[in-house]
Amino acid sequence: MLLILKQGLSWFGNVRRINLYIAGYSVNKQVCRGLVQLRLLVQKISSSKLQDGTAVTKLKIKQKEALGVAEKRGGRRGPGSVIGSSAAGCVCALLSIYNIGGGALAELWILGFVASFCTKLSDTVSSEIGKAYGRTTYLVTTFKVVPRGTEGAVSVEGTLAGIVASMFLAGVGYILGQVNVPQGLVCVLASQIANFGESLIGASLQDKEGFEWLNNDVVNVLNISAGAILAVLMQRLLVSWRS
Repeated sequence: MLLILKQGLSWFGNVRRINLYIAGYSVNKQVCRGLVQLRLLVQKISSSKLQDGTAVTKLKIKQKEALGVAEKRGGRRGPGSVIGSSAAGCVCALLSIYNIGGGALAELWILGFVASFCTKLSDTVSSEIGKAYGRTTYLVTTFKVVPRGTEGAVSVEGTLAGIVASMFLAGVGYILGQVNVPQGLVCVLASQIANFGESLIGASLQDKEGFEWLNNDVVNVLNISAGAILAVLMQRLLVSWRS
């Protein structure tokens, strides 16, 4: 396991991950162990002999490097990536730890926690599968065909893989008793809306003059936070509609 952690992230990235685990652990031991560790295993199980780092990031890594769209540090993710991936989950964890809003909102914070994981895993899988196997990639704003790895580009292969990844993690949340079936579907839907929004940001603003600060880590924070917030709002609307 230590080898997997070392190869999947930089050492600073692993420090940030440990901080995330400590913060989230107090929310619910079962969901934190299950969701955090499962997501790590899904992303960190290496290709052969558990030596090559993140599984989806390492798919066709030589091809991605040749195209200039591979993750830096040989696929290892640094502290910025971990912070961007975990910010929304940590906020939901803290809201649950301190019982903000009382029992009426307790379920929503767990839902947001699960949705944040669904959003991130879906985003990572769709991006990496699209870079590796996407036959045709389209710019989300114009549907113009663009090279793989272009900011804001999507592919059928990557999109479908992202949906499956989100459904998988929502299913884990259901098995662990953290969400029911309708809530799991809310997490999946919220994650896909958030990821579409991220693609819009990438196509419209990223790498544009005046938006140099809008790097991948910042966009990750916006994307995953949007996934969690959308899930909470959608659940509130669903409950209101039913009552």
